[in-house]
Amino acid sequence: MSAGGVDARTPGLRAHVVVAREHFAVDVEVEVAAGETIAVMGPSGAGKSTLLQALAGLEPLTAGEIAIEGRIVDRAAAPRVQTPPMNRGIVLLSQEPRLFPHLSVRENVAFGPRAGGADAPTARDSADEWLVRVGLPGAGDRMPRELSGGEGQRVAVARALAASPRAVLLDEPLVALDPETAGEIRRMLRDQLAGVTTIAVTHDAADAVALAERLLIVEAGRVTQSGPVREVLAAPASGFVASIAGVNRVLGVADDGAWRSGEVRLRSADAASTARAAATGAPLAAVFRPHAVRLVDPDAAGSWRSRIIRLEPTLAGMRVHTALCQVDVALPDAAGLAPGDELHLQVDPADVRFVAVG
Repeated sequence: MSAGGVDARTPGLRAHVVVAREHFAVDVEVEVAAGETIAVMGPSGAGKSTLLQALAGLEPLTAGEIAIEGRIVDRAAAPRVQTPPMNRGIVLLSQEPRLFPHLSVRENVAFGPRAGGADAPTARDSADEWLVRVGLPGAGDRMPRELSGGEGQRVAVARALAASPRAVLLDEPLVALDPETAGEIRRMLRDQLAGVTTIAVTHDAADAVALAERLLIVEAGRVTQSGPVREVLAAPASGFVASIAGVNRVLGVADDGAWRSGEVRLRSADAASTARAAATGAPLAAVFRPHAVRLVDPDAAGSWRSRIIRLEPTLAGMRVHTALCQVDVALPDAAGLAPGDELHLQVDPADVRFVAVG
């Protein structure tokens, strides 16, 4: 969104958030350049929403500090250094639009400019302009109760951005929408958040790819992987990342330029992967997509035996779960398969990558 011309040295939002929880502490460092968007993903309960709540000033810090555009607005070690949430210049958009039910759509969007000192006519004109930008021209006189879920989220985005925030926090704003509406709102967000410092928590890799330049993975309160979105998804450092990327990540060891787990030995056509596999015995993960795995005859070169653990219907056929990996099987080939059946599987080296472990 903001890759064109954003200076990574320009301060946007920088934070070290430490919040003690019952079973673990959320301890996350995050830095977002001015105008950049980063996505945050992680399992349920990993601390993603706690991170956003702390950044927004709704959750007290146990330790750490938060700075916006180079100015510290919260520091746990010095309670006097704490800017009230409404004055931080950060807006939080959640799964619910949380519009003021007693105000019209126009007055909802005008609320931020009015709070910032704009006179009523100017604020209302600004609100109408923002409603056009989010795809709701002429909707200013409607009431929140008259809006669909997607329309409510559009108004929430307009209200947030009309306030000229220093940063925007998105807490899974698309999760409650149907796929078609979510796609429309995702495209609108990509356009309207261009140049706005943004942190987007999401459970959907499509959101991360569409909205963000970088991806942070948070697991059990810690950042376990970070980097450009597509690079993180292509080289998952954990089972969680592999699941959201839709790939198999199978642990094994390097074996003289190949990968081995028990009797299964795989090669990769990727030069970097082969180099990682040079140190025999080093922990290594093989990464490949379920649809890259083929059912083959027992005597096929490079094949291995595995038993079906369970079957999961998919739109295109069947997802076959085996002891080693998941396999996508087209509907005609899936006929007659049952848990306990033995399969002979093969994956082409061109479809395999090796990823360092640890």
